[in-house]
Amino acid sequence: MDKIFTGLTSELKSGNIKDLKTPCYVIDEKKLLYNAQILSSVIERTGARILLAQKAFSNYDFYPLLEGKISGTEASGLYEARLGKEEMPEGEVHVFCAAYRDDEFDELLTYADHIVFNSVNQLKKFGPEAKRQGRSVGLRINPECSTQEGHEIYDPCAKGSRLGVTRSVWDKEMTPEVQSLLDGIHFHTLCEQDSDALETTLHAVEEKFGDIIPSVKWLNMGGGHHITKDGYDVEKLEKLILYAKEKWDVEVYLEPGEAVALNAGYLVTRVLDIVENSDIRIAVLDSSAACHMPDVIEMPYTPPLYNACAGIGKPYSYRLAGPTCLSGDVTGDYSFDNELSEGDVLIFGDMAIYTTCKNNTFNGMPLPDIYSLKQDGSLVKLTDFGYKDFKHRLGKA
Repeated sequence: MDKIFTGLTSELKSGNIKDLKTPCYVIDEKKLLYNAQILSSVIERTGARILLAQKAFSNYDFYPLLEGKISGTEASGLYEARLGKEEMPEGEVHVFCAAYRDDEFDELLTYADHIVFNSVNQLKKFGPEAKRQGRSVGLRINPECSTQEGHEIYDPCAKGSRLGVTRSVWDKEMTPEVQSLLDGIHFHTLCEQDSDALETTLHAVEEKFGDIIPSVKWLNMGGGHHITKDGYDVEKLEKLILYAKEKWDVEVYLEPGEAVALNAGYLVTRVLDIVENSDIRIAVLDSSAACHMPDVIEMPYTPPLYNACAGIGKPYSYRLAGPTCLSGDVTGDYSFDNELSEGDVLIFGDMAIYTTCKNNTFNGMPLPDIYSLKQDGSLVKLTDFGYKDFKHRLGKA
């Protein structure tokens, strides 16, 4: 059986998971702990600090499993910062936002330990107050080094990117007075990549900003590190962390999202109907790529599916699609050992990241319930959703 689904073995045998109301998410505690232990070992061997990027996984019921094994949380704004402070209180709270709001900044400072700015102007505007309140202040740089192919939407170093200060802008706008506010430098250029991409990026950072880094206390290498993926070169990552620490005498931070919850979740769905067009059999599911796994369309990618393979490889092929009116609400083309029938249960893997925190109610689609797959194999419902959740986000309660 594919490693992605090994955590479901007992539940599949007992049939319990197939009795769940669908669609629903199932978060696997054992997989979360497995990932956390890998990250914890990197921390132990290098002294680096590793944060959970909540933009990828913000299911706070599981934060107690992670606390003490990682160093804290990273937030993209006020609400995530508050969530990290409330639900992982012993950890650090770091915040980066492309631009902060005047009416939120004071409250943000009550939650955050580190504040990272995206421009020299915002550093100048908000940095002094952050320093007065004892917060560690950083600035995001852009090393103009793209290591991704085919995913410009996720490339912070794409031409014209708003994210991070390039060296030419630094030289034009930075003053000694503003630079004196800085405690750290931040860069984030990766998306689900191996440590060879970090190595390339770190060389570019050193080339363009190596004269500046020795003047700060910490270097944040951002997220996108696929540390817990099979085959990831952890040894190279650790060498790069130690290289930065020794060369510049800085504390090193990483803030992965997907590495924390990789392969730690499932989306359980049912076949509602099977239609045919141009010799293509299409199974319409009660789950929607557009609503429940939006990265499938945005990235795009084809998620793993239990007892099936992407594309052609098994006797029976189907296109799996959602029930919404969006023509492109398609999860992907898969093949199976047996024909699909109405009512069949399908289980998508790697559904803990960029799902529960990005889903939506387009077309009035209900949000999937969320279950925890406990370490003893039992299933516990954490929350459910209904009509009120759809209605109240559109008007008065």
